[in-house]
Amino acid sequence: MSAPEQDKQRNREIATNEAEREAVSAVRVSSWAIGLTVIVGIIAVAIVWAWMSR
Repeated sequence: MSAPEQDKQRNREIATNEAEREAVSAVRVSSWAIGLTVIVGIIAVAIVWAWMSR
């Protein structure tokens, strides 16, 4: 395998690893966003429920 072919293969591996890292990061951010949305929703429901039952 010549040097340019090795460089291309190395670049492909780097790109694959970077894409995997970005996917994991996106899932982590999405999980935080979903969790935060659920918490805010629970707080909103509690406020509305308290307001309606007074």
